[in-house]
Amino acid sequence: MNPIRPCTLGELKSAGYKPLAVKEEVRANLVRKLKSGERLFPGIEGYEDSVVPQIVNALLARHDFILLGLRGQAKSRILRQLVDLLDEEIPILAGSEVNDDPLRPISKYAKTLIEESGDDAPIAWVHRDNRFVEKLATPDVTIADIIGDVDPIKAARGGHILADELTIHFGLMPRANRGIFAINELPDLAGKIQVGLFNILQEGDVQVKGYPIRLALDLLMVFTANPEDYTARGKIITPLKDRIGAEIRTHYPEVIEVGMAITRQEAWTARDGVSVEVPDFVAETVERVAFLAREDKRIDQRSGVSQRLPITVLESVVSNAERRALRVHEDRVVPRISDLYAALPAITGKMELEYEGELHGADKIARELIQNAALGTFHDRAGGADVEEIVEYFEQGGALQVAEDSAAAACVEGFATVPGLIELIESVGLAASSASPGARAAACELALEAMVGEKRISRNLGGGYGRARHAGPTGKGFKGSDPFSA
Repeated sequence: MNPIRPCTLGELKSAGYKPLAVKEEVRANLVRKLKSGERLFPGIEGYEDSVVPQIVNALLARHDFILLGLRGQAKSRILRQLVDLLDEEIPILAGSEVNDDPLRPISKYAKTLIEESGDDAPIAWVHRDNRFVEKLATPDVTIADIIGDVDPIKAARGGHILADELTIHFGLMPRANRGIFAINELPDLAGKIQVGLFNILQEGDVQVKGYPIRLALDLLMVFTANPEDYTARGKIITPLKDRIGAEIRTHYPEVIEVGMAITRQEAWTARDGVSVEVPDFVAETVERVAFLAREDKRIDQRSGVSQRLPITVLESVVSNAERRALRVHEDRVVPRISDLYAALPAITGKMELEYEGELHGADKIARELIQNAALGTFHDRAGGADVEEIVEYFEQGGALQVAEDSAAAACVEGFATVPGLIELIESVGLAASSASPGARAAACELALEAMVGEKRISRNLGGGYGRARHAGPTGKGFKGSDPFSA
């Protein structure tokens, strides 16, 4: 293509322009990216060996596809990034509502324009960002929204009869012609709309209000759905399901490290004018809350536990630490494990409970998740550590109460009164003597919360630690097994 873009149909022909179907265009750009080793979906973690190869196969095969997965699995983000597989710009006949290809027009407007102007027909250029149309499926979506309807006002203003194609107000799908059309939550569409989509996938054309017109649309159609809705009888019509080329299952992060990478990438933790230090074991504990919630039978796993849970929890944890730092005039924000309890609203709001969970209550379940997450993190970093001296201190009547808004240095002083606690966190590498007071305080809280999770000691709602209410395991140290991995 010439550096100066053609402005008329004649100039476009002289430049050697050749029409290319959108699926061929996507395939060609995908092949180029694969050869160059370019990353296909930046910012999408954990799908490199599962979801991404299946998407690549579908696109290479020129298939429409659907992503099946629970909420918070980056389905919409993946679809939106498909735009990067389109050419940067494509030519259309100026004024076309359906992105008519200058050499292969489909609308009456475009054909009339070429008949009247010939090679002088004006050309416009459409950026790839404007070739992606997305619609959230809801039961009230109509055929007019998706495909189009007759517009009496157009007829009156243009002096056309209602049977004239020029009176049609095109819906979202025709306006996505030569681009990507995405529908989120496909099963929520009414049956008659699904029939309309089936016709487009089968015949490649649309009809409006039964008028004798046919628009051969050029589309890459992609969808998302919840697996349960997609397979349930009556939610999706079988002929439509049969016409979608590939069903690709998404999933939550399979290992803690991937989940932490996603949360770190998405969470807003950098605060203006304030130094923020998030100890890695605090970030890991936040992530484990989500992992444990996805295994808890009291939580509805059909609804899922979104990746937004650890993201919003980490943001809330940092915010609570920031609030504390402002109140005690600290120059560094360092979240502690106790800050997770301040983030309870971010946890309970992301869980749908089963009947048993409703009996326990979301708040109680969330507190148990935090304690077990701390236990899992401590096991991961200090499994087998001898905590007998610390437990014995509490068993003999010792207690520890550190106010939520206490400065980090004051917390470390309080923790130092518990025999063996400071030595423990230093010996297992959670915090060195040279670490910041905030990091040392956070490490001490992790160890104590792990003992609470093991029921070696207890924690009250005010954040005080004391003797266990129930008998815990015998022997020194923690149990050999990690409850998180069980």
